[in-house]
Amino acid sequence: MSLKIYFLRHGETTYSQTGGYCGILDPELTAEGHEMAQDFAEAYQSVPWNAVYCSPMKRTIATAKPLCDAVSLTPQLRDGLKEIHYGEWEGKTQADVKENFSEDYVQWLTEPAWNPPTGGETAVQIASRASLVITEIQQNCADGNVLVVSHKATIRVLLCSLLGIDLGRYRDRIDMPAASISVVKFDIHGPMLQILGDRSYMSAALRERPGT
Repeated sequence: MSLKIYFLRHGETTYSQTGGYCGILDPELTAEGHEMAQDFAEAYQSVPWNAVYCSPMKRTIATAKPLCDAVSLTPQLRDGLKEIHYGEWEGKTQADVKENFSEDYVQWLTEPAWNPPTGGETAVQIASRASLVITEIQQNCADGNVLVVSHKATIRVLLCSLLGIDLGRYRDRIDMPAASISVVKFDIHGPMLQILGDRSYMSAALRERPGT
């Protein structure tokens, strides 16, 4: 049996609806975000889970809670799974950033692997901290199923790192809707992407919400 890591992005927040920059900010899930978490738990509670690793932010903990309650697991909180730090862009809209940080914004769009948001993190820095958690999981769980509950940028960067995709293209190559699940299997040939950004488990009304 091989190790499978299920990467779950947190459910909807007001920022995931509006597209505002929310990295180290700590908003709660919306009511619909909680519904997404509940739908996930109902769909995936029959999976024989070995462990749940989770970013220590409110939105990720709340997303993990229904599944953890259903299968009697305590989420293991890891700072390495936090969202990108957007620095001075935190809480601002894309329009605000384009107007007030135009040079940094263009550089970030062009090459986010090495160019951070103003005062924030690069994709390389995200990969460095988040990959330590993946290494820990591989050391603790040689096989079986592990859930990782994290954030949009962090999961996309991790997937690029695991699959050999240029980190600078994480925003261009991988989509990650709110509460979507992606699955990577680890075997003798290395990481294999089996599922990407799936939300078929949730109701159509939740899938069709704008901005998620």
